[in-house]
Amino acid sequence: MNYRIKDIPENERPRERLKEVGVDNITDKELLSIILKTGIKNKNVSDLSIEILNRYSLSDLKDLSLNELKNIKGIGEVKAIELLASIELGKRIFLKKEIKLKKLDNPEAIWKSSRYILADKKQEYFYCYYFNNKQELIERKLIFMGTINSSITHTREIFKEAYRISASSIICIHNHPSNDVTPSQADIEFSKNLFATGKIQGIPVSDHIIVGDNSYYSFYEHLNILN
Repeated sequence: MNYRIKDIPENERPRERLKEVGVDNITDKELLSIILKTGIKNKNVSDLSIEILNRYSLSDLKDLSLNELKNIKGIGEVKAIELLASIELGKRIFLKKEIKLKKLDNPEAIWKSSRYILADKKQEYFYCYYFNNKQELIERKLIFMGTINSSITHTREIFKEAYRISASSIICIHNHPSNDVTPSQADIEFSKNLFATGKIQGIPVSDHIIVGDNSYYSFYEHLNILN
């Protein structure tokens, strides 16, 4: 038999549990129940949340699109939008907290800092890290998604943002969904263009890093490949 949320003892309901024990001490199921608010016919919100979490991990949920969320039984468009917004807000809070004047001065540190945003991606994401003159991170921005195929346009966007925030240097990073971090010929040509444009613009590109889940490739550590 499926119970409505109001049939659950009050002190065991997700919202009441949060108020009683604090947000840090409630379960994933309870957090999801609070966001979803209501269940569906013959299934209360707690049971719906359990069913969803049995099918998808939290890591899976954070990467689902609006349409993919809507295809989950029990999540209509409104619930999907609210869930997507909650996940995105959490990502942005995490990234803003992490980014504040963090010193990242070597390829391994950059790679480790990127794991949260690039893990398990199914296409290439190209980010730029912008630094002040103390090599402290002042902004991280997604420049484009997809294979590098229009280097002039992408390079213009990279340096436009650098001027906007008065960055002193740039490190570029993108993932290879295959997890093979060996640079392609397009990666090499694009990196040559990046480094050369940085010299001309007076805002050096300190590195271009290709990352996978378990390894990375730094063009700074392999400058000979650009000759």
